[in-house]
Amino acid sequence: MRLLRAADRIATAWKNGGGVTREIMTFPIGAGMDAFDWRISIADVTSPGDFSRFEDVDRVLTVLEGRLSLDFVEEGRIVTLDVGQPFAFPGDVPIYGIPVGATVRDFNVMVRRSVGRAHVEAWRPDGDADGTRIALSIAPSSTLHLYDALLLDPGETPPDDFTGYTVRFDSVR
Repeated sequence: MRLLRAADRIATAWKNGGGVTREIMTFPIGAGMDAFDWRISIADVTSPGDFSRFEDVDRVLTVLEGRLSLDFVEEGRIVTLDVGQPFAFPGDVPIYGIPVGATVRDFNVMVRRSVGRAHVEAWRPDGDADGTRIALSIAPSSTLHLYDALLLDPGETPPDDFTGYTVRFDSVR
């Protein structure tokens, strides 16, 4: 198990320059925005604007703080996300994000379609840990601070007092 401290993350500009993100992890390690197999980050949405587009990438977005509306421009569809609702969508379609009321903080998981699929869910101690790779803390515990993450080896689970989300990757290869 490897601890990925929130305090160690550096804020960087979004791909489109419209906001900031803090990368939790990218695989392969050190891969850039156009070369990752998967990428996990936390972003702040402070004002309405276009989402960065990622060709051939699927995303799962989970609001951690606030409320966010996603306008799927070409479809004429708006989806409003509350805290704790993982929502999957293609990363290569035009989306306009609108924070509802205040700044939004979101947990963003992106996976290249040719590599696999990501599943994000609230952690349940009785849940199936097979395939879980990353666990994100959404409440302080005896060993974790808010938004610390754990990179888990196969069969490992978060600590007993963990509250948060887990990410599981299924390979298509």
